[in-house]
Amino acid sequence: MMDLQLMHCRPDPIALTTWATRRKLLSPDGDLGYALHALLAVAFGKHAPAPFRYMGAEQGLLAYTAEDEDVFRSNATHAPEEVVKALGLKQLRLRPFPTSWETDKVLGFEARLRPVIRTKNGRERDAYLHRLEQVKAQSGTNSSEPMPSREAVYLEWLNKKFQADNAVQIGYARMEGFSLARILRRTQKGADEKRRTRNITGPDVLFKGELKVTDPIAFAHLLKRGVGRHRAFGYGMLLIRPA
Repeated sequence: MMDLQLMHCRPDPIALTTWATRRKLLSPDGDLGYALHALLAVAFGKHAPAPFRYMGAEQGLLAYTAEDEDVFRSNATHAPEEVVKALGLKQLRLRPFPTSWETDKVLGFEARLRPVIRTKNGRERDAYLHRLEQVKAQSGTNSSEPMPSREAVYLEWLNKKFQADNAVQIGYARMEGFSLARILRRTQKGADEKRRTRNITGPDVLFKGELKVTDPIAFAHLLKRGVGRHRAFGYGMLLIRPA
C-alpha cells in the first residue's frame, strides 16, 4: 500500500500575487491556479504535489503527496526565498493521510472540479454545453423535450469519473457553486521553440455530498490522482470527511 500525506501551507496573498503578476501568470479573472502550479514546481521540482486546492488566504493551500517527507521538507528548505514567502513554506505542515479504507465506508466529500470533455478535434468543451448540442441534434430544433439541467449533466460527468475504476459510488451530491472562469495555460512549444499563454474559459464547479467506497485500493489511488482535468492547477482534489 502506498503512503500518502496531506500537505498544508498558507501562501502570503501579497507575495503570491506580486510573484505571479511579475511573471504574467494571472488569468484575466485573477485565477491563481497556474501561478501556484509554477511556484510548487520551483519549490519541489518533480516532487511537486498534485492535486491541490487553494482555499483562500485564511485556510491556505492543501495538497496530497506520496513523496518521502524528508525529501519534501528538504526541497522546501532550499527553495528560493521569494518562493518560500509566496507559498508560506516556513509553516509547511505534513501529516499522514489514510490509504486503507473499508469497503462500503461512507464519507462526506467536497471537490472543486472542471467538468469538461475532449471533443473529436482535441479541443476542451464544457460538458453541459456539449450535452445540449447532442440533445438538440438528436431531438431536432422543434422538440418540446426538456433540456437537462447543468447540475444534472455535471453530476453525470462526476459519476463517470468515479465509476471509471469502480472506486466509489455517489450517495448524493449537489452543486454548491458554479461560475465560468478563465484560466491561464501555456501552449506546447511551436516551431520557434516558444511557449505562449492563452486563456481558456470553462466551468468552475464546487460539488459536495456523500460517497461510498466500493474498491478501497482504487479509492486510495483516486485520492492521490484526483478527479478530471487540470489537476495540477487547483482542480480535482477530493477532500473527504466523516459522513
